[in-house]
Amino acid sequence: MIAETVCSAVSVAGLGIAAVTAYRKRYLAAARLAAYSLVPIGLVMTGVVEWLADTAFSVTAWAGFGVLGAAWLLLSATRAVERRRGGTRKERKVAARSAQREAVAPTASAPSLGQAVRPAPRPAAAPRSESTEDFSDIEAILKKHGI
Repeated sequence: MIAETVCSAVSVAGLGIAAVTAYRKRYLAAARLAAYSLVPIGLVMTGVVEWLADTAFSVTAWAGFGVLGAAWLLLSATRAVERRRGGTRKERKVAARSAQREAVAPTASAPSLGQAVRPAPRPAAAPRSESTEDFSDIEAILKKHGI
């Protein structure tokens, strides 16, 4: 009974503020305030407030919420563990079998992709001669900036 009275008072106060806002020629804000202020009285008229009041003081309802919370926690924990392991047990078995089949034998000496042609070694770089330009100042700037 008290909850219904409080909701009615809040609705009336909100409608009063909406009327003052409309008087100030702010019709959009007044309509929004009126919509928000009609919510509490609508909840009372539909019986939601009474249901919430009955639920708030019911031990059985709170025990039910506790059971639902425990179930949600258990499901979340099992999903997190499953994601961390990389799928279900069945999927892990299939992946292990396929990896075992594709493995290269430990005594294999040749690469599994075939014989590769090795590139010819590069000739050693020729020492710098005095005729080339001096880049020492540019190198100093690059070193200064960590490049």
